[in-house]
Amino acid sequence: MEEDPRGTVRQGDGVPGPAGAGGRGPTVRRRRLAAELRVLRERAGLTGEQAGERLGWSVSKISRIETGQVGVRNRDLAALLDLYEAPNGKRDALTELGRTAAQRGWWDTYESIPTEYANYISLESEASSIRCFSQTLIHGLLQTEDYARAVIRAALIPFAPASEIDRRVEVRMTRQKVLHRDPPLAIWMVLDEAALHRMVGNPEIMRAQCESLIRQAELPNVTIQVLSSAAGAHPGANTPFSILAFPELYDPDVVYIETMMSNLWIEDDGEVHRYSLAFDQLHAMALSPDDSRTFISQAARRL
Repeated sequence: MEEDPRGTVRQGDGVPGPAGAGGRGPTVRRRRLAAELRVLRERAGLTGEQAGERLGWSVSKISRIETGQVGVRNRDLAALLDLYEAPNGKRDALTELGRTAAQRGWWDTYESIPTEYANYISLESEASSIRCFSQTLIHGLLQTEDYARAVIRAALIPFAPASEIDRRVEVRMTRQKVLHRDPPLAIWMVLDEAALHRMVGNPEIMRAQCESLIRQAELPNVTIQVLSSAAGAHPGANTPFSILAFPELYDPDVVYIETMMSNLWIEDDGEVHRYSLAFDQLHAMALSPDDSRTFISQAARRL
C-alpha cells in the first residue's frame, strides 16, 4: 500500500467511505458494530425503512450506519438498542463497542494523511492476516526504511519537500509494528521476481532490502514466496492485490487493489472468493518459502 492522493472506489457494503462520528473512515470495530445492529434490526422484524420511521430518521441514515459509512453517536446507539429491544448483555457489549469504535488511531495524529490511506491503515491495524501479491515493489510492511524512502521520494517528486517524505517514511515504519504486536499480524506475500530486479534507490539499498526479507522470512508470522519468471502467465499478471482477514465473525475479508487512478476495495463475497482462489494459485505456482529465501539471497549477491 502506497500513499497517494487518489480516490477510493467501493464495491460491497461497509468499505471505506465518507467519515462520520468517530474518525475519518470505518474501523473494523465500526464495521462490527454496524453488522451487529443490522442483525438486531432483522431479529426485531423491522426493515430499515420501518426502523427509520419509528425513530424519525431517514432510511438512508439507517443504511449508512449499517454499512459502517458513518459512526453512531451515543444517543443514536441507545435509541437503536431500545427500538430493537437488545438484551442487557448485548446492549452493554455494543455500547462498549460503540465507545471503542469512536477512538482515534495513531494515524489520526498525521492530519495530512489522505483519507483513503488512513482508512487502509485503520483496517490493516486490526487485521489478523494479510495475503498479498506484490508485483513491482515490496509490500510496505516489509520494506526497509531506505527502500521505503526511495519509493516515496520517487512517487512524490517534484511535489513534496524533504519533511513530507520524512513524515511518510515515519508512517510506514510505524505501520510495521503490527508484525511485532501480541498477537502479531500474519503476512503471506507472493513476490514477483521482477520486484527483486527493479533497482529502487541503489544496489546497496536493494541488497539491504533483500537481506531484510531473508531475516523477516524466519519470523513465524511472515511467509514469503517468490514467483519466478519461469512460472509464466499467472492470475495476478495485471493486478497486485491484498486480502485482509479479521478475527471476528462479523468482519468479512476485504480485498484491496491499488491502481494508477484509484484505490479499490472489494467486500462482495463472490469477488473476494475469486481473489482468494487467485492467491491460492499464485502461491502454488511460486517457489517454496525455503527456495524463495535461497532465490532472494542469490539476487542480493548479484547486486
